[in-house]
Amino acid sequence: MNKKIFNSWPFWVLIGAVALLIFLPSLTSGSSGRVDTSIGMQLLQEKKVEEAKIFDADQRVDLQLKENLSLDGADKGKNVSFYYSTARANEVVDAINTAELKGYTDQPVENNWLLSMLSFIVPFLLIALLFWFLMARAQGGGSKVMQFGKSRAKLITKDMPQVTFKDVAGADEAVEELHEIKEFLQEPAKFQAVGAKIPKGVLLYGPPGTGKTLLAKAVAGEAGVPFYSISGSDFVEMFVGVGASRVRDLFEQAKNNAPAIIFVDEIDAVGRHRGAGVGGGNDEREQTLNQLLVEMDGFDANANVILIAATNRPDVLDPALLRPGRFDRQIPVEAPDLAGREKILRVHAQGKPMANNVDLRAVAKNTPGYTGADLANVLNEAALLTARSNAQLIDDRALDEAIDRVMAGPQKRSRLMKEHERKVTAYHEGGHALVAAAQRHSAPVTKVTILPRGRALGYTMVVPSEDKYSVTRNELLDQLAYAMGGRVAEEIIFHDPSTGASNDIEKATGTARKMVTQYGMSDRIGSVKLGSGNSEPFMGRDMGSDRDYSERIAAVVDEEVRELIDTAHDEAYRILTENRHVLDRLALALLERETLNQRELEEVFHDIIKAPAREVWLSKDSRPVHSKPPVTTQKELAEQAAARQNNTEKSPEEAAEERDGHEGVMIDPGTAPKLPGHQPGDGNDFPGSNGPGSNEPGSHGPGVGGQGPTTGGPMTRGISGENTSEEQ
Repeated sequence: MNKKIFNSWPFWVLIGAVALLIFLPSLTSGSSGRVDTSIGMQLLQEKKVEEAKIFDADQRVDLQLKENLSLDGADKGKNVSFYYSTARANEVVDAINTAELKGYTDQPVENNWLLSMLSFIVPFLLIALLFWFLMARAQGGGSKVMQFGKSRAKLITKDMPQVTFKDVAGADEAVEELHEIKEFLQEPAKFQAVGAKIPKGVLLYGPPGTGKTLLAKAVAGEAGVPFYSISGSDFVEMFVGVGASRVRDLFEQAKNNAPAIIFVDEIDAVGRHRGAGVGGGNDEREQTLNQLLVEMDGFDANANVILIAATNRPDVLDPALLRPGRFDRQIPVEAPDLAGREKILRVHAQGKPMANNVDLRAVAKNTPGYTGADLANVLNEAALLTARSNAQLIDDRALDEAIDRVMAGPQKRSRLMKEHERKVTAYHEGGHALVAAAQRHSAPVTKVTILPRGRALGYTMVVPSEDKYSVTRNELLDQLAYAMGGRVAEEIIFHDPSTGASNDIEKATGTARKMVTQYGMSDRIGSVKLGSGNSEPFMGRDMGSDRDYSERIAAVVDEEVRELIDTAHDEAYRILTENRHVLDRLALALLERETLNQRELEEVFHDIIKAPAREVWLSKDSRPVHSKPPVTTQKELAEQAAARQNNTEKSPEEAAEERDGHEGVMIDPGTAPKLPGHQPGDGNDFPGSNGPGSNEPGSHGPGVGGQGPTTGGPMTRGISGENTSEEQ
């Protein structure tokens, strides 16, 4: 049936004519003036009637009077009618026989089979049309009614604006894998000659904002074959079977236009675990998933149809969907490294007027853990700030402010703080910075400010100078120590701690608990992972997780966490007590200038007393300490030779000054500002998750989503004890 038939005017004229044909008799049957039965009988008895007509089917009598009838001041005319009951039928007939009429006639019951059939069918047709109309409105228009079970995939053609691999930066490995897919479609004989088969599915997974959809668009722009794009939620409807029908139609279209590519964004909307959750298993989503599994496994060997899917939740996908033969390739798309961030910044800087002295590599260093979407947002914020200030070029000040806005929110310029509260904030942030600078395994402190942003009254940034993908125990202990630095500074200076350390305590406790239960860094618990980690995504992460250890072990865990926090508290107290003169100097500088950068902080910390080195930690006392160092690589030997050559060219005083300067800022690549948009506790919030042995797909790695003091965000002093992690 033509889908435009319901929009044509002849169709609706025909419907109106049929309705008129059915209801016209009932509309015209009462055309004469109706009177009561007693009035009609009286007119017959008084012989005022000239003619009469009896309708047996309707039990009605139509009278034609000799004169106009007037009742209650109303003129009824010469034609009137009245109805009678079956019990009164004989009286009516007798009255007509004695009325001395000029003439009368009977209208017997006529059986019109067409009208009878129409009167029975038409109401059902009207109900069906009404239901059809409501479904059409629900689907966005009458023209889509006939396509209710059809695929909603968007076919990307050559006429549309295209994205190519040149527009993608910071994901070189993913681009290389997808470039091979393009060659597979364009030159299949090259791969078939060596017995290679075309992959049936490619799964792109990673954190939000890393460019999974952009990569798919680049494949569409490069492949030169039909590219069908659809979201996973487009398959799901409240009517059972609709999603499966759309899956069949989508793959049928792709096979008819092979070679072709199908891209399903957010496939976790339809590909979640079957049988999970509170409801039953035989629902619409599972029906759709079953059909998707059948279609992917039922490809013809020469179909040349590839399914590309994207998700940031690969942990909730059904195992049957992830097996080889369906998704043959699973490509991680993670947050870019330093070189990748610089390339992304250069791509997004095109078309923006940048000042000549802007160093995008420096911007990349200050944004560890940021995704491509975050970096694009940084440059866009910088452009907005430049336009707001009526400037012509984007400079370093705009970029620095944009980074702070993306990470911590806009500055609260209208917030007026009392001098005492400003001083408390200065000492709080100074305590974080001083403890971090005095540690031997901490990253350098790059910025401290007491200017309110978001929900934070101030924050301290401890940012690594390079990317790193694992974190040691000493680095985590340093994080715990300078997380407690703000609270300890308030205790030492004011003897009355405030609620501003609530977020610091929360992050430190989370890091300590993971050290005990996940990282095997407790001698009492040992190298044992506690907790199954199999959280139920449909019931909430924590509701569906089981605790697989006893109450006694839980008590030991609590004791170990408490011991780690107390030890960190003691370390921070000792460092701040020994460097009280540095803390006062730092607080005074913050009160005067409000924000200090890395170079200004190094001047403040020039005479800092470093914390003593910790003893070697052993998981068990019976295991001896080996003194043999690790092997030295050729690269390390070359670097050492270059360093010796550089020292020989300097005077002893210059070499000693340089050594002292390096001792003041210890580099810890395991910490970084909070990744905007990352939610804690989603499986990606532990340091080193991208390191060797990690089986957590989509993890960010250290310094991105960690729960540690700085891996979860800059050290902040919050407002009234609120959670002040800088999460967007």
